[in-house]
Amino acid sequence: MARNTNMAFFAAMAAAALLMSSAAAATTYQVGDGLGWVVPPGGAAAYATWAANKTFVVGDTLVFTFTSGSHDVAEVTKAAFDACNVTSPITLETASPTNITLSSSGEHYYICTFAGHCSAGQKLSINVNGASSPAPAPSTTPPPPPSPPASVPAPAPSTTSPPPSPSPPTSVPAPAPSTSTPTPAASPAPTPSSTRAPVNWTVGNNSGWNVLPLGSYQTWAANKTFLVGDTLVFNYLNGTHDVAVVTKANYDSCNTSNTLALFRNPPTRITLNTTGENFFICTFTGHCAGGQKLAINVTAGSTTATPPSSTATPPSSSATPPGSSATPPSGTPTTPTTPSSPTPEGAAAPPNAAASLGAAGLSATFLSIALALLF
Repeated sequence: MARNTNMAFFAAMAAAALLMSSAAAATTYQVGDGLGWVVPPGGAAAYATWAANKTFVVGDTLVFTFTSGSHDVAEVTKAAFDACNVTSPITLETASPTNITLSSSGEHYYICTFAGHCSAGQKLSINVNGASSPAPAPSTTPPPPPSPPASVPAPAPSTTSPPPSPSPPTSVPAPAPSTSTPTPAASPAPTPSSTRAPVNWTVGNNSGWNVLPLGSYQTWAANKTFLVGDTLVFNYLNGTHDVAVVTKANYDSCNTSNTLALFRNPPTRITLNTTGENFFICTFTGHCAGGQKLAINVTAGSTTATPPSSTATPPSSSATPPGSSATPPSGTPTTPTTPSSPTPEGAAAPPNAAASLGAAGLSATFLSIALALLF
């Protein structure tokens, strides 16, 4: 009896493990990834490329994200998919996001029933495989105990003698200081800052100019600086969208009856020639209200830096010219001094001739006074 109870318990555990593994294997796919469910700029190839590298199995979920009122999701037959026939869909979902769980294997086809959207490429076909094979149930047999680790012998001590200690480095005498006055280096001229070149901005990046969730284009423009001379590039499918330049009032109300300019041929390139706010919408019915609108602020272009002055600074006028401090000669003539001959090296210098004559004159004066006193 106890054995039957244990077997029933293990069978229940195995069934629970199978259910959990199959549930964990299910994958949720965001259709189009960041593009979402829109009229793709690349045509039908966009969704075909998205699905090409994916393996869909029963139990997976497709998530279609779009702007409600501007798109929908219809599952159709292959014939209706190929002809873009929207009259008799198998299922039709109008609320975003739409989650569709793949409950059967085989081919599945999805389109948007809004006028012109399917023929412009808003369609998806996938092939669903059967459920993946369940993972094997965990074994109930306890694993054998691990064998004890083998002992590792300690390494034998090294018998090699230690290397000799390195000799101290030879001291190098410091060079004698230079007595010459260094020549001051010339100061480089300041480099003018470079002006930013005009930029081509692809509106919406890879999503292009489409009906995206409200606020998508404002998020795209939020971290960008638009300058006069830049160019906006609007990528879209011809006949499914257009680009209209409008006033702020018409932008806010999505009024498409009075546009400043209207462009219908993709890619539309608009060069920003003036500063201030610029407003763009799509005039197709429901597209502006669905989020296909862009507002940007354009600022003036960068100014070119002023080049450095080429005029050299004149020298100071306060400097005294050489020789200007010499004292002019006085009116009394001065007896020129006879230059003395150079003394040979090692010889004694001769007595000064002027000093000898002065001493002789003084002796003669005293002798004359002495004789006058005697007589």
